[in-house]
Amino acid sequence: MFHLLATLPGAPGADAFVCHFHEAHQIPVRAEGSQVLAAVAAMSGREDAVIRALIAVREWPGRMRQRLGLGRGRVGAPFGLADFVPLGGDGHSWCAFGLAGRFWQADYGLVALDSAEAFYRHAQPGVAKLVLLFHVRQTGAGQVMLTTETGIHCPDPQERRWMTAYWWLIRPASGWIRQRMLRQIRRQAERGAAG
Repeated sequence: MFHLLATLPGAPGADAFVCHFHEAHQIPVRAEGSQVLAAVAAMSGREDAVIRALIAVREWPGRMRQRLGLGRGRVGAPFGLADFVPLGGDGHSWCAFGLAGRFWQADYGLVALDSAEAFYRHAQPGVAKLVLLFHVRQTGAGQVMLTTETGIHCPDPQERRWMTAYWWLIRPASGWIRQRMLRQIRRQAERGAAG
């Protein structure tokens, strides 16, 4: 198990969020931390055609079932950063977003949360919680290392079993999405730094 938020100054609920699943990716960026986090905040996750295509493939079976009246599926806009609740940040070294749901279901089984406090308080049986963390570390003058980490907490063994199967199925695509997000953030931040 992994304490995803434990090293972040001022992160609410840091002691309580233990990850059963964890993934990390990083990329160097020629910009200041505040410029990088501004690029993170401006990102929707839908700017990249490959990311849109991967999300569409993930959602296609559920949307078809929904249209045919055979079960639940995603309704409305494709899954993206807008589905997450902001968990905080310091404006120059980190920011985090949270999500609660049954991610292995066709419609993601998302639970509506309206604040960081609601995210940390949420303890519904059968519902996993996910933290998407971005943090930067200064590596030189005007350059940082941007890291994104995804951590998932499952409240009980049954959900861990469901999440384990889902994790191994989606992890390659999830990692590719994270890497493309990082490159997109880098382009935006470096453009801002140059301008």
